[in-house]
Amino acid sequence: MDMHFCKRTPRLAALVVATIVAGTTSTLHGQEPAAGLKAPAMERIRVSDDGNGFVLAESGKPFVPWGFNFVGEFRRIVEEYWEDDWPGVEEDFRRMRELGANVVRLHLQVGTYMKSAEEVDPAALELLRRTLDLGRDCGLYLDLTGLGCYHLDAVPPWFDKLSEADRWQVQARFWEAIAKTCTGHPAVFCYDLMNEPVITQPKEGEHPWLGGELEGFYFVQRICNDPKGRTSQAIAEAWVSKMVKAIRKHDREGLVTVGIIPWAQVWPGAKPLFYAPEVARHFDFVSVHFYPKSGELEKTLAALAVYDIGKPLVVEETFPLSCSLEELEEFIEGAKPRVDGWISHYFGHSIEEHAAGAKPAGELVAKFLEYWKKKGDQIRAAQK
Repeated sequence: MDMHFCKRTPRLAALVVATIVAGTTSTLHGQEPAAGLKAPAMERIRVSDDGNGFVLAESGKPFVPWGFNFVGEFRRIVEEYWEDDWPGVEEDFRRMRELGANVVRLHLQVGTYMKSAEEVDPAALELLRRTLDLGRDCGLYLDLTGLGCYHLDAVPPWFDKLSEADRWQVQARFWEAIAKTCTGHPAVFCYDLMNEPVITQPKEGEHPWLGGELEGFYFVQRICNDPKGRTSQAIAEAWVSKMVKAIRKHDREGLVTVGIIPWAQVWPGAKPLFYAPEVARHFDFVSVHFYPKSGELEKTLAALAVYDIGKPLVVEETFPLSCSLEELEEFIEGAKPRVDGWISHYFGHSIEEHAAGAKPAGELVAKFLEYWKKKGDQIRAAQK
């Protein structure tokens, strides 16, 4: 989530938090789910031969990622309760499918999977595998976004005491464990290395590694907090290279990306860091988070163009936080020539429940989910 964007729109801050924290269907790739949970056998997703989008690996049919960020129910992370309330997780996946999704972005925390700097938690990895199976059965691919430190009390005390080099080593072990668990599973859409990594030095009083705090959740994370004479590009390339190598030890086919704040939207003309050529060569596609502002469609589309670097481009977070549904539609339509997939937010409730007042935002979210489902239907129809 673009926290700078949120700070400029404080009246929507609570909705932003709920959007991510609260949670963040029929498939859109030509396969309709069978009765109940079971869907037809999934094909792996790969980049198309021309490099301009995504296709199903075996059939070659076009695939447009369309779905939701899913963190968990309001003020909780799904990893904090999935062992005790698995039926609730199943219900959420069914609802997301019914709302038109074919992709779910799942956020994985370091503290869930790393018992120590050296040891992973096999029980947590088994629950992740179970979630992949659930995605497969529902016809939902998973965007596995890793290295989360959203809750301070869920971050292991030993983790933040590590040096940068040791912290990177733990992060690489995290990705080795995740990739080993997930390799070969057809429900893996991609591995997203981290939600909105940055390279900055903390100011006095700030957390040494975390930022973007909203109501106790930290959505931004530093991969380096002391450059020591290195350029940002060199730091980004070294970190990305290390994480991707860790994944590739076990999974040679899963797509890899990283979801970033679109600094070109904040500062027009800003150049990409993680999608600069020397860094982007490690990624299969681009993931960027865009929340359009009213009256700034041309500026937003110009910022989006900065990230069109010759790889498939996914808007991995979007929502009408600071614009109307009509303006969001204008943004999506205007971005069509560049964007190959869209992921918004699921809040843990059905359209009917939101219309009846379920938080966040009640009727506003109900109307958005109705729109998102219809838009997904249009995407599916265009593929036939």
